[in-house]
Amino acid sequence: MTEVVVDGVRQIILDTNIVLDLLVFNDVATPPLREALQAGRLQWVATAPMRDELERVLAYPQIAKRLNFYGLSAAEVLQARDAQVQTVDVPPKASVTCKDPDDQKFIDLAVTQRCLVLSKDQAVLCMAKRLLALGAYAQAAIK
Repeated sequence: MTEVVVDGVRQIILDTNIVLDLLVFNDVATPPLREALQAGRLQWVATAPMRDELERVLAYPQIAKRLNFYGLSAAEVLQARDAQVQTVDVPPKASVTCKDPDDQKFIDLAVTQRCLVLSKDQAVLCMAKRLLALGAYAQAAIK
């Protein structure tokens, strides 16, 4: 299998922690990702449940404090996310199972789309070899 490339653009999935780094925390590791998304070299794909998870996480007290610190609202973060995402249908369960059921949605989409999932979550990253065998990828940062 080869990764999905549409009109020369690679598809990518961002887990919730990466989304927070990109849209809230301006993590020092995110500029290459931001630039690739803005330049259209990467197409961020996600499902409605991924958005729901982000919305839930943005309401956590520790995240709400950080939003306040950065002068952001949850609505603004969700709007920024929505402006960059191509929403796709929820895929079927992949043939591999993630230890963390909350992360399975990222695995399922990566396998279906045959693309890269960026994650900081060890439950996702430890699946890299199994995903590669299915034509998908998992890594912690843009290389």
